[in-house]
Amino acid sequence: MRMSDSILQEIRVLSQFNPASGLEGIKVHHDADPALIAATERLFSKGIISRIDGGYLTDAGIELMRHLDSLTTVLGTHTESASLH
Repeated sequence: MRMSDSILQEIRVLSQFNPASGLEGIKVHHDADPALIAATERLFSKGIISRIDGGYLTDAGIELMRHLDSLTTVLGTHTESASLH
C-alpha cells in the first residue's frame, strides 16, 4: 500500500499531538508550511481535530492517535531490533 503525500502530511500533523494526553492541543500558524496547513484543514473536515487550525483531537482523533502510536511503537521497536543484528 502506497501512501499519498497528503496522507503523510496528515500523519505529520497528527504526530504533533501528545498521545498521552487529550488535553493538549496544537496550533498550526498561518505562516506554516502550506502542505501542513492543508493537511490540518483536511483533518478538521474529516472530524479528527476540533479546529481548522489545529485545536484538540476529537473522539475519532483520539482513536486514530491510538493506532498511530501503536504503529510508530512497532516500527520503532523493529528498527531498534534490526540494528542489533
